[in-house]
Amino acid sequence: MSSNQRKKIIVLMINMFIAIGSFGIIIPILPAYLQSIGQGGTAAGLMMGIFAAFQFIFSPLAGKWSDMYGRKKMITYGLIGLTIASFIFYISDSVLTLYISRAVGGIGAALLVPAIFAYVADITTFEQRAKGNSYVSAAMSLGIVVGPGIGGFLAEFGIKFPLLVSALVSLVAVIFSITILKESKVVTENSGPMVNDNESMMKKIARTSKMPYFIPLIITFVMSFGLIAFESVIGLYLDHEFQSTAKDIAVMVTATGIVSVIAQLFLVERIVNRFGEASVLVTFVGVCATGFLLSLFASSYSFFFIVSLVIFLSTSILRPVLNTLISKLAGNEQGFAMGMNNAYMSIGNIMGPTLAGVLYDVNIMYPFILGLIFLIITLAITVQWRKKSAVKVTASSTYPFLYGYFERFSHLTSAINLVNSHFHLMPL
Repeated sequence: MSSNQRKKIIVLMINMFIAIGSFGIIIPILPAYLQSIGQGGTAAGLMMGIFAAFQFIFSPLAGKWSDMYGRKKMITYGLIGLTIASFIFYISDSVLTLYISRAVGGIGAALLVPAIFAYVADITTFEQRAKGNSYVSAAMSLGIVVGPGIGGFLAEFGIKFPLLVSALVSLVAVIFSITILKESKVVTENSGPMVNDNESMMKKIARTSKMPYFIPLIITFVMSFGLIAFESVIGLYLDHEFQSTAKDIAVMVTATGIVSVIAQLFLVERIVNRFGEASVLVTFVGVCATGFLLSLFASSYSFFFIVSLVIFLSTSILRPVLNTLISKLAGNEQGFAMGMNNAYMSIGNIMGPTLAGVLYDVNIMYPFILGLIFLIITLAITVQWRKKSAVKVTASSTYPFLYGYFERFSHLTSAINLVNSHFHLMPL
């Protein structure tokens, strides 16, 4: 990359880091905060589900607006929405106000995320895109690393103090975006995705079934479903099973974030260049499913800690690879494709935590089993798509043992039944 490209990527990374870090601050105190207002797993799931629902509703529009009006405006407006949401969260003293905060935050995220990745596509070449997406994804992970660590420390000064700091840090991101960020796209009257503006959300989603990036969108949905289901109850699970404190939760989230940053900065580009995006997808969907399977047998905080590292390592690699693959297959519809990518992610983010929260209140292991089932189905779909895809595949010839292992991993029904019998559940 040229020095000018690197400078722009750094600005995007700083922006993303501040935005995500402001949310990461509140992660360690969420279990205690929900308990303080008399709420449990269902509220935790709905909190994330509402956020994702509004993100889903606005994502396709945000992608189109990004193409029409420019990336900087959407990034700035998105950060303003997240800042307002943070302040509402801070003043909240009821679950209803909390839900309103999440709705506003979802709109902000819908405006922010596709615009940032479309910005990366604007300033990078076809070959550089994986590196650019990896750097921005690493900034997201770094925000998650730093945020919870700070949040765990700030919680010593009061349960709501991290919420105030989160709101103020988010405000800094708005100021930074307005003063530093430069527009990357020349906006014209013809700017915008090549889709019918009168189409409904469902028609736009249906249209993607004919796009070359449809299967990567499906994988995005399932990965989001499983991961967000995992994340939505992990704090409650750690508190219930291992009596973990806010500090314990902060340490776990920070460690998984460090692993994610290392993977995205130093591993993604190398493994994609060697094996190709399609092969990497197959492998790490399998790794993620393995992590979910092992989580069902965790008998200690330390073991669950290691399993969480495996899960977050795989998703930290999958996220930029999926973004890159979709971007490469999208042609001149970058804003629309990234908007739909965000929409599919949001569908998973709606269904995952909502179902996980309800299931958690029935049986604390059900959310993990649900995520495992979805990942296994995705693995089977990914393997078949890889075989039929026009994307050049190199992993099967250079590393056949690894590929064959994860291809066989799709036949795990017997393993699920074993898990069910272990927890005295109904067999499949």
